[in-house]
Amino acid sequence: PQCPVIEISERVDCFPDSGQKCEERGCCWKPLDERNVPWCFFSTNHGYTMESVEQPNPYVINAQLKRMASPSLFGGDIQDLSFHAEMQSNNRLQFKISAAQGKRFEVPHEHISHSLRSDPSSPITNTLEITHKPFGLTVRRKENRKILFDTTMAPLVFADQYLQLSARLPSHNIYGLGEHVHTQYRHNTNWKTWPIFTRDAFPNGGMHNLYGHYPFFLCLEEESGKSFGVFLMNSNAMEVILQPAPAVTYRTIGGVLDFYIFFGDTPEQVVQEFLELTGRPVIPPYWSLGFQLSRWDYGSLSEVKKTVERNRAVGIPYDVQYTDIDYMEDKKDFTYDKVKFSELPQFADYLHEKGQKYILILDPAIATSKRVGNTAYDSYDRGTEKNAWVTESDGKTPLIGEVWPGETVFPDYTSQNCIDWWVEEYELFYKEVKHDALWIDMNEVANFKKGSNKGCADNNLNYPPYTPRILDEVMYSKTLCMDAKQAWGNHYDVHSLYGYSMVLATEKALQRVFGENRTMMLTRSSFPGVGKYSGHWLGDNAANWNDIKWAIPGMLEFGLFGIPYIGADICGFFDDSSEELCRRWMQVGAFYPFSRNHNAQGYKPQDPAAYGPDSTLLKSSKHYLMIRYTLLPYLYTLFYKAHTTGETVVRPLLHEFYSDSATWAVDRQFLWGKHLLITPVLDPGVDTVRAYVPDALWYDYETMERMADRKTHINMYLPADKLGLHIRGGAILPTQTPDVTTTYRYTNTHTYTVFICDVIYYQAESHRHIRDQQTHLCSCPQNHKHIRLSPEPNNLKFENITILGVPHPPKSVSVTHVSKGSGTGNSTTTVLFLNGLSLNLGETYLVEWELMVEDYQNDAIDLPMYLYTLTIYLNATYRSSGRPGSPDIDTLRVEIRYHSSDMLQFKIWDPATDRYEVPVPLSVPAAPETDENKRLYKVLITNNPFGIQVIRKNTGTKIWDSSMPGFTFSDMFIQVSTQLSSEFVYGFGETEHPTYKHDLNYHTWGMFSKDQPPGYKMNCYGVHPFYMGLENTADAHGVLLLNSNAMDVTFQPTPAVTYRTLGGILDFYMVLGPTPEMVVQEYTTLIGRPVLPAYWSLGFQLCRYGYANDKEIEDLYRDMRAAGIPYDVQYADIDYMERQLDFVLNPEFKNLPHLVDRMREEGMRFIFILDPAISGNETHYPAFVRGKEADVFIKWPKHLSDEIVWGKVWPDYPNVTVDESLDWDTQVELYRAYTAFPDFFRATTATWWHQEIQDFYENTMKFDGLWIDMNEPASFVHGTVGGKCLGDQLLENPPYMPPLESKHMGLNHKTLCMNSEQILSDGKKVRHYDVHNIYGWSHTKPTYDALLNVTGKRGIVVTRSTYPSSGKWAGHWLGDNFASWDQLYKSIIGIYKHTLNMFFGITLGSHFTGADICGFFNTAEYEMCLRWMQLGAFYPYSRNHNGKGNPRQDPVSWNSTFTEVSRDVLNIRYTLLPYLYTLMFESHTKGNTVIRPLLHEFVNDKATWDIYKQFLWGPALLISPALDKGARHVDGYIPNARWYDFHTAKDIGVRGQMVNMPTPMDHINLHIRGGYILPWQKPENTTHYSRRNPLGLIVALSDSGTAITCHFMFLHVYLWSNCS
Repeated sequence: PQCPVIEISERVDCFPDSGQKCEERGCCWKPLDERNVPWCFFSTNHGYTMESVEQPNPYVINAQLKRMASPSLFGGDIQDLSFHAEMQSNNRLQFKISAAQGKRFEVPHEHISHSLRSDPSSPITNTLEITHKPFGLTVRRKENRKILFDTTMAPLVFADQYLQLSARLPSHNIYGLGEHVHTQYRHNTNWKTWPIFTRDAFPNGGMHNLYGHYPFFLCLEEESGKSFGVFLMNSNAMEVILQPAPAVTYRTIGGVLDFYIFFGDTPEQVVQEFLELTGRPVIPPYWSLGFQLSRWDYGSLSEVKKTVERNRAVGIPYDVQYTDIDYMEDKKDFTYDKVKFSELPQFADYLHEKGQKYILILDPAIATSKRVGNTAYDSYDRGTEKNAWVTESDGKTPLIGEVWPGETVFPDYTSQNCIDWWVEEYELFYKEVKHDALWIDMNEVANFKKGSNKGCADNNLNYPPYTPRILDEVMYSKTLCMDAKQAWGNHYDVHSLYGYSMVLATEKALQRVFGENRTMMLTRSSFPGVGKYSGHWLGDNAANWNDIKWAIPGMLEFGLFGIPYIGADICGFFDDSSEELCRRWMQVGAFYPFSRNHNAQGYKPQDPAAYGPDSTLLKSSKHYLMIRYTLLPYLYTLFYKAHTTGETVVRPLLHEFYSDSATWAVDRQFLWGKHLLITPVLDPGVDTVRAYVPDALWYDYETMERMADRKTHINMYLPADKLGLHIRGGAILPTQTPDVTTTYRYTNTHTYTVFICDVIYYQAESHRHIRDQQTHLCSCPQNHKHIRLSPEPNNLKFENITILGVPHPPKSVSVTHVSKGSGTGNSTTTVLFLNGLSLNLGETYLVEWELMVEDYQNDAIDLPMYLYTLTIYLNATYRSSGRPGSPDIDTLRVEIRYHSSDMLQFKIWDPATDRYEVPVPLSVPAAPETDENKRLYKVLITNNPFGIQVIRKNTGTKIWDSSMPGFTFSDMFIQVSTQLSSEFVYGFGETEHPTYKHDLNYHTWGMFSKDQPPGYKMNCYGVHPFYMGLENTADAHGVLLLNSNAMDVTFQPTPAVTYRTLGGILDFYMVLGPTPEMVVQEYTTLIGRPVLPAYWSLGFQLCRYGYANDKEIEDLYRDMRAAGIPYDVQYADIDYMERQLDFVLNPEFKNLPHLVDRMREEGMRFIFILDPAISGNETHYPAFVRGKEADVFIKWPKHLSDEIVWGKVWPDYPNVTVDESLDWDTQVELYRAYTAFPDFFRATTATWWHQEIQDFYENTMKFDGLWIDMNEPASFVHGTVGGKCLGDQLLENPPYMPPLESKHMGLNHKTLCMNSEQILSDGKKVRHYDVHNIYGWSHTKPTYDALLNVTGKRGIVVTRSTYPSSGKWAGHWLGDNFASWDQLYKSIIGIYKHTLNMFFGITLGSHFTGADICGFFNTAEYEMCLRWMQLGAFYPYSRNHNGKGNPRQDPVSWNSTFTEVSRDVLNIRYTLLPYLYTLMFESHTKGNTVIRPLLHEFVNDKATWDIYKQFLWGPALLISPALDKGARHVDGYIPNARWYDFHTAKDIGVRGQMVNMPTPMDHINLHIRGGYILPWQKPENTTHYSRRNPLGLIVALSDSGTAITCHFMFLHVYLWSNCS
């Protein structure tokens, strides 16, 4: 055998226990000194190879596999397999491996087979990679390429009765798999084997299989919350092995390997995705959330009633009473004992009189014996007539076993005959004995005989070649023979589906009996999807302190599995419970979703009243059950959310606080939803619990006091009658005055308890679902001042509202309902009680209170006509940031300047401290606008609280209003909120946005420049704190926050936005438009007009990372020329460099200088890449030596060290050979050199950079433009080499972290230490913490200046990292995108944003913006790339660029059709380049946009305000591309003007409506607007030649028969510019 050299932790067991047997199986034998590690493990000789593969569409891969020649493990090997993989949605991948010939058993899941819909938009290749020999799968997270599930670690085994697959996982944070007793929630991965096969067994802490079958686990990848889930849809007996790699191995003995992988940004999202597949949980009736009592063998109905009466007498809240099998006649289903339970038919009425409910039990096994008096047992007889039973292997003879009633048969619930029988029997029985819900048990299926009363035959079903490590290691132990027959197949295959099929049949029975009335079901055996119909309890536990602990992991796991209605038998089923144990169990059990006290035959009663009316147990139980009943409206809300969205009810702390690794293993506490933290006592003889307080503000539910601790372990004092109960700040919980039953609660008053959260973030939320209808409580947005109640009608009233966390007594409180009603308020220092409100449910109220003190108060106001200055003070009693290490600043200076009629500035800073201010120069008028009549705005100052209001004078629209509490100004945390003029907000970046207009539904966007490929809510390369607001009057305005610290913005539906930044000052600039286009013009007046690009830069451009040598570039150039495709610019990525060193040529590219010269002589242009990081590990590297001599590199502050802050980026060490098969971090550690980062703020650095560029140009190679990358700045280590940042660690992990990618790693993740020192041009020393976001900005101008000076011509600079005004010198591309369909439309949004990023001041990066055509990462698909070429032909910056390791995607790499379509569409681009250049000139001189959203031209047509899949070139050319797979028509909006089809020159004759446009594969929809004249030229292969052709004009007449043009041309001098 070929034995791999692998870590011990990665060995996959090959089973034999001797070396000879091991090697006979072709496996590797290496014994060790410990037995839990495999001594015999798989070689690389086993497995399958991929013989053929096809991809019928971008979302599906099909393949054929063939077994490699190797010894057999257990015989029956299947030689040929079929593989099918499908991206079913963006968050769900399925892959299935089955036999190529012959049908194998597959689970007939009712929800998946009938309800599943596929809706993907991301190609499967973004997520799934396939290794051909041996066959293996690698599943990646598409956003960051992280490997999640890698099966290449061990071979696939697929035999008839033995299937095995192993996968390496990214994390040890593994949760789920079941059903077992897991003594901890997070799995131990130290070689643990968990069998899965439904079994009637005791949950006593062993590792054996229990009642349910759940091959599903969730894996939390890291502190970001990114998680994924894995579900194997297979019902055969199996085992799952977890090992330290970490890795998982599945071994199942039948069926197919049908895997589903679910991707989530959070653990909660993974659960929601899983339940989208298998079915979301049923919403239980409200009464079923009440407390419940049960026991096995009350002995008689009179004893049941005694139990009921004694618990009623002591006032225990108590809704449901059960009877177990002792109510039956001889334990026979559908009967009752007419002696001991003679009054059972009337028992439900007895309970109903007091508002209680009755539940009884049914088991599946049906007795074959006669009833009392030797009378017929009709249920058995009718079932026999209907052939309702599971049969022996002959398919005819009913299999006989033994359960509670003696000899029994077993219903085959997979048979329609049986289902009909079961429904009819249940209906008959219900008519005899009324009840309210049903409990089904023993449905694993349990049998007291081994297999049958005849035993089981010796065959490969009853004795398979391999038996998983199930309890007793005999397949039919305590169940049926595996060769028994059911309608779905052999019991061998469907055994674990027995309970599932019984649930489906029982659901039909309940529907028949109860119709539309609410009922419930409780089952012991379950399978994924059961939660859609039923709840579950954790089985026959025991009265001991272990079982009270282990119930919590069990409940949390069933939350993952989709059965939120879950609980354990309170006080234990077996054994007598001590008073202390039962007391503590009643306390925690009051917060089980399913709260039932149940015990077994022969043990003393343990209902609360049995302990005596004066017992601590009774008092404590009653106390916490009253709290449960008070909170039932909240609990029912959680069930409603579970039912509608798949959210968990009982929730582990890690689901809410995943960024805190201390929560990952917490399983002795749990949450109700987001907001209620339960901390029980689970050990004897203690009154102090070591509890974890997550990172939030918490209030003690009982005392209403705020906890001082957060994100730490504490010793929580919990005496005998207490458990820990805490409410999270930010919650609004609906409550109700409790009563002894939920029935009586309908007449009681409702209240809301509002728990105000941190001052930093004032948002409270609640959703209320009551009496099976939904009630909503709206948010408490960003302040302490008001809440709005908007519930559905239920003829109930809200009497009281309790508000915790109010910082000071209010001056006044009011409740408004159409000027009706008011409340009375009582206050303490932190609690506000609003009593006697009598608010009718179904109507809307606004509850407001005015605080006696505010955050900042202003002092004196100096009011000249054009300048306001004032000083404001922080009230000493007001808690501001509340964040350690960020002290409040008590005195602030405010200045408001009226710069012009359409621009104003307001600035807030600390006058006592020289705080950092952004050194980006802006252009403001030398003199302010002193004439108030000319200003488009007026400004008001509010005092309580302090705020600034800006009002558009001609409409009265308030476009800025920061008079909202919560304004905070501390050293490292500044927050300000403003109401917005409308919901139409555009801008902020740089990150990938799914729509152009922002969604204001509580979305937060972090801003911090980072080497991060575009992804949803991922902060990317640039920082642009600018937005445009569109007012409801169709006026527009823009707002810039000139601040370069890490920050975020949060939108909310009010509409409002909250800014949070980690330093500097608040310096806002506002421009008033009033049109969107004028907003851009005014904004670029402020930050600087975009640079005018060279004409040739508007031509088509080609690049890739991964050219092996200069010949590949030469061949590409030759082929492009031969194909006649217009093409102006060729790039070289870092491949041209020797070991990725700036300014050093790779020997593999030694002929590149000559090639560049030849291409330039033939009219081409060449652009090279330069990164900022300079290697420091060379023996002679002039760039580093001269840089060090000039002291240009970033260092530590001198008081810490005089050393360079070293990072690692692309440059390699000298004399190394890089092994690219190693993981990335290992490559960085072994091969990457230490690098220094130039400080481009310094004039000496600009001089040094200029000299290096000049030397390269003169001595190595000519170029026409420069491409600067990795200038966020990016580093491949975090902070510095070794990871130890010197100085203040708060700078690396500040008191508040915006929601940035990998925020748990600190601000220095993938960049420099924040305490690194930089020196501004004026000599001022600043921290990288403050200037990180403008590193790319500082890099850009020195590069542009060097390019102009060295080449003597206008070229272009393209930069990755940008900040407002970067566009004065450079352009931008949208970064390292992915080859997927969704990126096409997102690129339009990105270009829009950078048109708004001309708002960001980038024309070579916005007007001259584009995405990497066909995608940078992953393999491009033919149709997608073709459509992207058509779209990209109309990007201002049109470049096809892809990444290393991917196939070519340039236009000549496909086929002749692709080449022809690319040539045709690029010829259109080149034809229209005079028009495009005109737009660029107008952008440079006037600030106009080039790429233009439709709303810029048609702002009065609100239909255009939300369009982001079409765009304009300037005012006159409308582009409507095909953006979807398979699209041959495009639905496009035709704005209200005359439009001509570019291709046919015909007036299309429609306007102001959507049009379905035919769009064959060789076509892109282009329309010219009437009233405009477009200049054009005949296209050529390059602009060098096309510009020599005569100009022409396209004249598109308006409705009035006129047209205008503005045309500008640049050859060697400005020729003419004219509008006519």
